[in-house]
Amino acid sequence: MFELASQKALPVVLLIDDDLVSREVMATLLTMSGYSVHTAENGATALEMLAAAKCHPQVVLMDAQMPGLSGIQLIAELRVRSKARIYTISGSKPLPEVIAAADVLLVKPFDADAFKKLFDWERPEPVFSLLDPKQPVVSAEILLQLRQMMPETSVRQIYAAVVADLSRRIEALAIAIAKRDAAEVRRIGHAIKGGCGMAGAMQAAHLGALLESTPIEPKDNQLDNSAILLRDLRAASGVLERMLEAEFSA
Repeated sequence: MFELASQKALPVVLLIDDDLVSREVMATLLTMSGYSVHTAENGATALEMLAAAKCHPQVVLMDAQMPGLSGIQLIAELRVRSKARIYTISGSKPLPEVIAAADVLLVKPFDADAFKKLFDWERPEPVFSLLDPKQPVVSAEILLQLRQMMPETSVRQIYAAVVADLSRRIEALAIAIAKRDAAEVRRIGHAIKGGCGMAGAMQAAHLGALLESTPIEPKDNQLDNSAILLRDLRAASGVLERMLEAEFSA
């Protein structure tokens, strides 16, 4: 299906649902609204499509419960292969860790207006963020020091390891927040602060430090802040990865 380049505000959607009727209804609804939609009947097929570069979605719309690869495991695999937003669909409340790992939960049944609001990217609402856009993504000083100490390939490997480790810790953090495990949130924050700080990944290290300061027995609003930090970390990770791809593209 053609990805509508003329409608820049409309994201390309990858829809994953094992139920044929639900899949076709949602795909038709989105297509008639002008979206470019790719469909997959299960998680494994979706990952194959991404690996083969058959689609480049900005949004993944996935059923929360499917046979085979599903739930938080599918979300983790999707995060590795795509920077798309992940919206999970459920007819009942899914597991807390699935809700935390996804970006948005959409509960069935829903109508066309719900879709319109969900995908209205032209007038986004202001989002509170603890990420400082003025803070360097990577410290130029630390990057220079590493380049003076070792070959460029070794420097590239270090940052690739940092990005991969950050991705794993972000998914572990989502589970810890869903379980309201403040001690684990602090532990993961400390690890992110240390690992990213050593490599000069300043934004991610700063967010890790904020997570580390979560009280052992937090109030509800303090764990809500951890959820905001989780979202900010995902954004910082994406920016870091794109910057490093550009820095080491040669």
